[in-house]
Amino acid sequence: MEKVIRLRILGSLAVAAALALSTGPAMAAGSNTQSHHDRAERESTRAMGYTCTGGDIPSGRYASITVTGFCDVPAYAVIRVVGNVNVRAGAVLDAQSAPSTITVGRNVTAAAGSLLGLGCQPPSYTGNSGHECAVEPGGHSTITVNGNVTATDADTVLLNGITVKRNVMLTGGGGSIPWSIKNNTIGGNLKVSGQTAAWLGVLFNRIGRNATLTDIAVIDEHPGAPGVYIVRNTIGRNLTCMGLTPGVSGGFVPGDVNVVGRNAIGQCASLI
Repeated sequence: MEKVIRLRILGSLAVAAALALSTGPAMAAGSNTQSHHDRAERESTRAMGYTCTGGDIPSGRYASITVTGFCDVPAYAVIRVVGNVNVRAGAVLDAQSAPSTITVGRNVTAAAGSLLGLGCQPPSYTGNSGHECAVEPGGHSTITVNGNVTATDADTVLLNGITVKRNVMLTGGGGSIPWSIKNNTIGGNLKVSGQTAAWLGVLFNRIGRNATLTDIAVIDEHPGAPGVYIVRNTIGRNLTCMGLTPGVSGGFVPGDVNVVGRNAIGQCASLI
């Protein structure tokens, strides 16, 4: 399927290039007719749903993307999804190792045992520790989700420097890979609940409404682990933290507090 779509895109580009080189009145009339046909064919091709069973997800415009295997986004890919991106149970979507531009019209979901990774940026771009791209370290991602990001019992969630217009809701799950919710802009609420993970950090985010973290256990193998990191977020309404073990940490830099529009409640009351 990936090969077919890639060839169709290349074919469309070849036709567009040929049309751009055409000159003269007679050629223009024929080109207009062919151009309309080609444009419709390209839109039809790009609007197809795409299922990735493994390997790269190529640049293109898709009605939806379903990930069922180990899939990644290559460096500098440009992907537009009209509808949803769904990462199925046990699957991997790695869009956090290489810089890319991704726009999702609706929602991103991640099912049980999956890994969802979106976004990477160097420290020079973020002004903080960032999340450097493993491929093309100097590059950065531009990823926008116009709906919600939702994960249920995922193994790992890594959201770094993305824009989510509505809510981020992460429920249950966890594993041996640290979870990172870092440098994001979230228009609505952030809710993280029920994870048992090696490490979990909510750092440097701009959250339009509420941030709620409940019943999270950090099981870092290193003794004296301070718990869930909640560092220098700007939150429009309330910050609520309850049932976080072994506790919470505001980081190691004095003055790195969270800015909250209304109230800081529970374990996070001291982190403002």
